[in-house]
Amino acid sequence: MLRRAPKVSLSVEQQDDLERFSRSRTLPVRKVERVRIVLRAATGQDNQEIAEAMGPCRQTVGHWRDCFVAEGIQGLEDRKRSGRPARILAPTINEIVRLTTQSTPVAATHWSTRTLAAETQVSFATLRLIETGLIETPPVH
Repeated sequence: MLRRAPKVSLSVEQQDDLERFSRSRTLPVRKVERVRIVLRAATGQDNQEIAEAMGPCRQTVGHWRDCFVAEGIQGLEDRKRSGRPARILAPTINEIVRLTTQSTPVAATHWSTRTLAAETQVSFATLRLIETGLIETPPVH
């Protein structure tokens, strides 16, 4: 027996938010796609119709429908993924940011990547990743 997709019902506020998100050019494309899936589900389309119209497979459409029904808009966010633990911890990153923004090295006008690496005992390659944003800087509280 086939499982029926849960009915998606939206409040006026949710409808307005989702329509605004669906037109966004700054949100990640994956989130916009998820929002559009939910909007189509709220109009009564089934998973197969949505999948054929938008491109993802029926199971993907069903997954995001279920997530929205269970958790609302928060259910459309990416989940934290497992992976290797961070090798460089938040206090070290904060110290690097503090050094580069609030001090200068002795006998120099600014920090070079290599002098900062020697000072903080972090590789210059890691410093470049922090500088380019590939390693996220933790929020300052």
